[in-house]
Amino acid sequence: MELLQLHYFQVVARLEHMTDAARSLHVTQSSLSKTIQRLEEDLGVPLFDRSGRTLRLNKFGRTFLHRVDKAMFELEQGKQEIRDLSSPESGSVELAVNTAGTLPEILQKFRDKQPHVHFHVQTSNTEEMRTLLRRGEVDFCLSSPPVQGEDIECQVLWLDSILVAVPKGHRLSDKSSVAVTDLKDEWFVGLKRGYPTRDITDRILQSFGFAPKYVYEGDEPARILSLVEAEIGIAFVPESSTRTSGQGNVQYLRIEHCDLVREIGLSWHGSRYLSRAALEFREMATEYFNELALK
Repeated sequence: MELLQLHYFQVVARLEHMTDAARSLHVTQSSLSKTIQRLEEDLGVPLFDRSGRTLRLNKFGRTFLHRVDKAMFELEQGKQEIRDLSSPESGSVELAVNTAGTLPEILQKFRDKQPHVHFHVQTSNTEEMRTLLRRGEVDFCLSSPPVQGEDIECQVLWLDSILVAVPKGHRLSDKSSVAVTDLKDEWFVGLKRGYPTRDITDRILQSFGFAPKYVYEGDEPARILSLVEAEIGIAFVPESSTRTSGQGNVQYLRIEHCDLVREIGLSWHGSRYLSRAALEFREMATEYFNELALK
């Protein structure tokens, strides 16, 4: 059994399609098929149920994949530890995020402090982040809600209030706060269901018997405030996002007697080797939100 076989098996198991897996691995489909076939011959059982080029992991494949993921995870941790020992002044940090409001300030502070450390950021949903942590492909997930699961550790960094954004000149713009009942005749613009801020807002407001009326539901958070400024509708926005978006022609209002907040947390795999760069990033992110709480 070879390491290359295990790597190929992981990719095929993830994609469950031989052509797509071969393209991802930059190998020919026939070469990939033969590699998987030799692995199955070594094990003495089939790992997939086949239908043309489409494959489905069977019970043997699912059991074996669980062990392979653990083995490959440990090997990757060993590589990272060696890199850390051999180049203590440099390093890298891998991040997955679904909340980007505070990210520019955090990365800027980190780059100022550690100019030789490289970082890579990808946006993912909660389930994707859980998978990335399990596979050891990222150091941290910065998310709302925080990623939780087996072997995942989490630190809640910030309770982020959700505000109402209205255009200046709106009938509510001279207020600093509003009641939920003040919003019942308004039209809203916002993100689609499935985005954390939208889901949290819907769930909490439902307990007040209130369902916002949306005229726009999209998947680009940066566009929401532009629609508010254009007076298409008002919006629910996290307070953290107002730090980078600025005031513009928008007024932000708090909601009275309504605990409308979201948790922002940093999650990591409890068994993952964290490089010096990663540990410094976690320390700096914690300090950033502690300082934010004092402002």
